[in-house]
Amino acid sequence: MPKEILEKLILGCILMKHGKVIAYTSRQLKVHEKTYSAHYLELVAVVFSLRIWRHNSYGVHVEVFTENKSLKYVFTQKDLNLCQRRSLELLKDYAISVLYHSRKGNVVVDALSQLSMGNIAHVEDDKKELVHNVHRLA
Repeated sequence: MPKEILEKLILGCILMKHGKVIAYTSRQLKVHEKTYSAHYLELVAVVFSLRIWRHNSYGVHVEVFTENKSLKYVFTQKDLNLCQRRSLELLKDYAISVLYHSRKGNVVVDALSQLSMGNIAHVEDDKKELVHNVHRLA
């Protein structure tokens, strides 16, 4: 699969402390999430990571680095849909600040992206082989 398509299928998050990577996590997008805009997917990724690492992030100041500038302004938007309001409600429990970091300079995120895309490509290949074997047996 082309890289552009795979990037729209994955949420990837990295937990760092003092510039050192502590953990990585990623997941495939759910069916309904594939239609979300880029800035809303960034918000979904933040919520996903805070839920996964709540034991590391609750009660301490968390800096969220994103490659999407519009995420910085989501807290001041007036017109939000129900899902966005629910996400912001969860974020109010955490002391977070959102900072912009360009993807070009973000080597760690690019590495995670490459790993995730490789895993999905491998799953797609396995799925094709399985379908081929089922058709052959039928």
